[in-house]
Amino acid sequence: MENQNRTPFAFGKRNYQIMLLGLAVMAIGFILMAMDSEPYGYGFLGLTLGPIVLMVGFIIQFFAIFAKPRKDV
Repeated sequence: MENQNRTPFAFGKRNYQIMLLGLAVMAIGFILMAMDSEPYGYGFLGLTLGPIVLMVGFIIQFFAIFAKPRKDV
């Protein structure tokens, strides 16, 4: 007996939207680190702000993976 309600995707639409948000935040973090004008990225952007934004992006990805998909969508 097959289950007709199964989707071919591992995650729901909401999960993929949160993942895209997380990827965008991570990209902003990498861009901030690259914009640092100090040599070897030893300024505020390269050592403080960029890594914090990048970590926020990884946390968003974590929640995107573990968020339960909605049943009504």
